[in-house]
Amino acid sequence: MSPARIALACLDLTTLGEDDTPATVAALARKAKSELGKPAALCVYPELIIPARMSLMREGIPEVRVATVVNFPEGADDPARAERETRRALAAGADEIDLVFPYSAFLEGRAETARAVVTAVAARTRGHAPVKLILESAAFPDADSLRAACDLGIASGADFLKTSTGKHPAGGATEAAVRVFADAIRATGGKVGLKVSGGVRTLADAERYLAIASELYGAERVVPARFRIGASALIDELLGVVAREPGDDAY
Repeated sequence: MSPARIALACLDLTTLGEDDTPATVAALARKAKSELGKPAALCVYPELIIPARMSLMREGIPEVRVATVVNFPEGADDPARAERETRRALAAGADEIDLVFPYSAFLEGRAETARAVVTAVAARTRGHAPVKLILESAAFPDADSLRAACDLGIASGADFLKTSTGKHPAGGATEAAVRVFADAIRATGGKVGLKVSGGVRTLADAERYLAIASELYGAERVVPARFRIGASALIDELLGVVAREPGDDAY
């Protein structure tokens, strides 16, 4: 498969605007419907899980998953709150949970508090939905502290490590941060997935991260179960590139 086709299949088509409505989600679902390929998931706020599910069904693509965010965007340090939000999201029909790591607590030296949040959510979702742990990588002052957070997240039950909320003033994903994630995942047997989000706007951006994922998992294993890209603007370019391709090719 070409890079564009792989990126499309691994895309979490995302809308997390403060003024999002069911109409916003319906428009996103229409974008997700294409004979050229479909994204892995729609990622929306919890109150829009049901409208997202209904929109996907109306478009005839119920296989596209619905992801949502909890403890978002600030990464609070209250395990009960995070578990409660998760429970409600699952009851509303969420297929995947994107949990913001309590990065401020962790960086203040309260690692056990951060661990408690991740553990509470992982316990609630076990057997029901994967947890994509948003570490907010741009908030970390150095690679060592980011790696320590990755290790804690994996040990606490995260199914994916994810770079960013897209809301932090310091920015989103960087290649350096994603390589730290990849090293942590590799060190624990490569069983945890990788999600890149925040500032991935073009196929060229996506290809840089696809290359890292290919190094980590092997090119033939860069699939939605292991790799995701969180973006909204990217889908138009991906569909345009795929439309010009003669067919599947080797990646």
